[in-house]
Amino acid sequence: MRIAVLVKVVPDTYVDRTLSLETGLADRATADLVLDEIDERALEVALRHADDHPDTEIVAVAMTPEAGVTSLRKALALGATSALQVVDERLVGADVVLTAEILAAAVQHVGFDVVLAGDASTDGSGGAVPAAVAELLAVPAATALSEVHLSDTEVTGVRASDGAAVRVGAPLPAVVSVTEALPEARLAGFKGIIAAKKKTIETVSAADLGVDPEPADAARSIMIAVSERPPRTAGTKIVDSGDAAERLADFLVENRLA
Repeated sequence: MRIAVLVKVVPDTYVDRTLSLETGLADRATADLVLDEIDERALEVALRHADDHPDTEIVAVAMTPEAGVTSLRKALALGATSALQVVDERLVGADVVLTAEILAAAVQHVGFDVVLAGDASTDGSGGAVPAAVAELLAVPAATALSEVHLSDTEVTGVRASDGAAVRVGAPLPAVVSVTEALPEARLAGFKGIIAAKKKTIETVSAADLGVDPEPADAARSIMIAVSERPPRTAGTKIVDSGDAAERLADFLVENRLA
């Protein structure tokens, strides 16, 4: 089985992240780039399957800036067989649709039986890319799973909601996205770190994948304005002098909160 794991390189979630007021995009130069934690959980699903099925191939697939190659090495150190990195200046600020087009073409390029991904990235939180990739690949999508079980012919799992836990399944090939209910990724051992230096990271561009990022008839999301978040202001303090309830009610009505 060949498993393609979609991984995203994001600014470190443990530091403050800011938007560039010139581009409206996350300022990635002010923080270390790391693998998104939710995608590490998807990688862990693949690695656990490989533990029981030694013939499994795991390919980490990412659309990243050139500097993201260091983070991809971590995926290899954890146990991925190889990696594919899509690097193209024309993809900076790509919306969900373009991102899905690139990733769908990338997994077709490497070949797959199943595609694994996190359900939503920590920097964008769109949550639509896995389903869009499945649509473009014309394969079933089993999304937002809190449990995943892979076999040679199908994937099954559980999707939790507010009202119920739904057991879902799909024949392979398929796209699967996972939630934070899945286990955290294992730690890379010394042996894995050394082995990662010898593993292959293929670098391609959008043109190599046959995708034009700027076709004249494409529907794309564009940013038309960006502004700095306003500073917090002091709240309204109500001291009870016997009329606190009335003053609170007036405050709620005035601010359209009631």
